[in-house]
Amino acid sequence: MLKYALPLLSLLALPLAQAHDYQLADLHIDHPWSRAMPPNAPAGAAYFLVENRGNSADRLVAVSTPRAGKSELHNHVHENGLMKMVHVPAVDVAPGAQVEFSPGGYHVMLFQLNQPLRAGDRFPLTLQFEKAGSIEVEVQVQEGSSAAHH
Repeated sequence: MLKYALPLLSLLALPLAQAHDYQLADLHIDHPWSRAMPPNAPAGAAYFLVENRGNSADRLVAVSTPRAGKSELHNHVHENGLMKMVHVPAVDVAPGAQVEFSPGGYHVMLFQLNQPLRAGDRFPLTLQFEKAGSIEVEVQVQEGSSAAHH
């Protein structure tokens, strides 16, 4: 019976090992992920959830990663009946609020990828907040749609 305990505990801990979240002051960053891209794709995107558990607002003002030559904050907006992607200088995170970076909304654009985004890869992404400072998170590259990240 005891010889089965360790393998069973390992299986039970697997979801905990795959769930990755980060804390920076009052900011909680949950599950940074990216979608796998074709080998010749010049760009990709990163997604995550930011929750402000504090009493004062903060804002995400910059992003960077060694995986891309250039990283920018972007959002999708409706303009003249069309969906359009636009660069945004910062993303506000109100006290008690969550901001989801997801396909079709806010996201981090990764331009000039220095290697393809392959399922199973991981790469660092630095998030720079106006008040809380910076934190490096690990982005997991996953196959398929946004539903695959949970």
